[in-house]
Amino acid sequence: MSWGHALIAFIAIQRLAELVYARRNSRRLLAEGAHEVGGGHYPLLVGFHAAWLIATAVAADGPIDPFALGILLALQTGRAWVLVTLGQRWTTRILVPQRAPLVRHGPYRWFRHPNYLIVTGEIAALPLAVGAVGIAIAFSIAHLLVLVWRIRVEDRALARARIASGIPPD
Repeated sequence: MSWGHALIAFIAIQRLAELVYARRNSRRLLAEGAHEVGGGHYPLLVGFHAAWLIATAVAADGPIDPFALGILLALQTGRAWVLVTLGQRWTTRILVPQRAPLVRHGPYRWFRHPNYLIVTGEIAALPLAVGAVGIAIAFSIAHLLVLVWRIRVEDRALARARIASGIPPD
């Protein structure tokens, strides 16, 4: 196994662990009365990430690029910050809890959707780190299209929840 493939395997294992954590958090949030929005497109997102990892592994060619690797590692720090900030509210689904205020600390103090910003960077950085430039370009473009749709769905759901709770929308 090359270093590039080991890096891809690490990211894949990380994603699987996050899915387990997200599933546990999702079950708890739903039991507490949260409701899911946009669940129909969730399998598309999971499939997209699986295809991205597979395509990156197939196209990986050559030594690891240290600059792209550095960006990827910095993004992992940001990912950890998001996970710690949201704690038990972090999930890969769009779940709207009842009467819970929006998180406004940690990276959410500066960015409305920091996790999406981080994932966007990862979609490009991992393939670039292993020499798969075409994969980085193709999946980055596709991801931006999916992300625009997902952010609209999420923002609408959060705005409706805030209005229903008597909190004016942003």
